[in-house]
Amino acid sequence: MSFVRHVKLRVPSGTARPGPAIGQALGPLGINMAEFCKQFNEKTESMYEKGVPLGVLLSAFTDRSFKFEVRSPPTSYLIKKCAGLEKGPSNPSPEVPSGFITPEAVYEIAKMKHADEMRWHLPLEGVARSVIGTAKTMGVQVREYDDTPKKGGDEDE
Repeated sequence: MSFVRHVKLRVPSGTARPGPAIGQALGPLGINMAEFCKQFNEKTESMYEKGVPLGVLLSAFTDRSFKFEVRSPPTSYLIKKCAGLEKGPSNPSPEVPSGFITPEAVYEIAKMKHADEMRWHLPLEGVARSVIGTAKTMGVQVREYDDTPKKGGDEDE
């Protein structure tokens, strides 16, 4: 049993089904898609709510066996969920934010991302800065409360 290669997948938690998306990645390796989906669904149904997109790093071996590591959801998904957005803006702008999240939400997202195997050695503050950067590129501002000026008010006084 020797290692063949790694495959990165994005699979919704608890609802993986053998289909074209998974089949194109696992088929050439000879891995049983139904078995992968069964194991993945069992592992993720208790971790996250159904349908949350999760990163998966699958290691394939020559005897057609496999092992996989489930990673946390994408940062952009977590930011959209915290900001209450259905989808990101088509033209994000720092002047006209599409949503707001609190520093506490940034901290919670950073803690979740910090638990991933590839980020354990990074300081939590660095991961939080990365989350803030992702939020900015999505047009989501990080602040304590909504302090946008009200239209019609005189701000000089």
